[in-house]
Amino acid sequence: MAQPERGKDLKAFDTELSRLHMTGQWIYDELLVKAIGGPRPKGEPYIWKWETVYSKLIEACEALPESQTARRSLVFNNPGLETHGTTHTLLMGIQIIKPGEEAWAHRHTIAAIRFVIQGDGNVYTTVDGEICPMEDYDLILTPKWTWHDHRNPSKKTTIWLDALDVPLILALNVPFYEPYPGNRAQALKGDESDYLQQRAAPVRPTWERTKTANLPMRYRWKDTEAQLKALAKTAGSPYDGISLEYVNPVAGGSTLPTLGCWIQMLRPGEHTRRHRHTSSAMYFVVRGEGTTMVGEKALEWQQHDSFVIPNWAWHEHINRSRSDEAILFSVNDIPVLNAFGLYREEPENSLSAVEAPQVPKVS
Repeated sequence: MAQPERGKDLKAFDTELSRLHMTGQWIYDELLVKAIGGPRPKGEPYIWKWETVYSKLIEACEALPESQTARRSLVFNNPGLETHGTTHTLLMGIQIIKPGEEAWAHRHTIAAIRFVIQGDGNVYTTVDGEICPMEDYDLILTPKWTWHDHRNPSKKTTIWLDALDVPLILALNVPFYEPYPGNRAQALKGDESDYLQQRAAPVRPTWERTKTANLPMRYRWKDTEAQLKALAKTAGSPYDGISLEYVNPVAGGSTLPTLGCWIQMLRPGEHTRRHRHTSSAMYFVVRGEGTTMVGEKALEWQQHDSFVIPNWAWHEHINRSRSDEAILFSVNDIPVLNAFGLYREEPENSLSAVEAPQVPKVS
């Protein structure tokens, strides 16, 4: 066995190891030292204004006349990431479907949600044969490996927000995709009594074992908004206002294993406290206008704008109106971090993340 060379130059040795597809552990030690105090935010805070997005959606209808095979969706790429993604684990975009169109069915290991921006209830998403009508601000789930398609039999254009775990699935190298046989719309279940959604209600059949995962689900906006208003006079969260999580109605827990969905209300004049967490989040403004400070960057938003907050970035929300509430819908990757015990939250001044809520400050 060869004896180690004395006085070998470390930089030259690193180069030599690289040629052999090896790396000295000391390289990673240097990276770990840089992690003292936590990670650097991955990506940048950024906002996509609705006025611009909507105009490009209309142009997309001209550039892509048919949407059966290629979804007419504009996805948001974070300018601070080298790869496509709104955050390093999540992807968000806005999709449009014209009157009379049907987007053909398929399934994949990517999980997705649809948050309806413009829908009259006649348009619907089909998930594993179950019809989910699309009305304004409804949330519809298309869990991983469920057949799904979108159909617009109405005379109105429909628009919704897509959120998916694409960057995560690609990073894990587990993307599977399958078009529906014949590249067409899937068959519908004949009767609503066969719907899994009927088994997700507070009252359920006693003669069946209820499925707990990959459920087709529609969360109606009128129910969600009513819950927000019912809790409006409580203290809420000092960091997020009146914030509610969409949960799995059967098993509890997050909306989907890789996607968490929140809805939050900022009351008139409410200014939340700063905090940061290891999760990243993508936001859509349902109504209102305000400012989200991410570090020293001010994201000025109004109705139907979209914006992103990278992980481990200090942020706070401000409702600029002193008379009207603001409502934000968001999608995060908290479920993934919780699964690995990696979720961490750090409020300002190192206060406990589970302390009692404080009365919101008004600016």
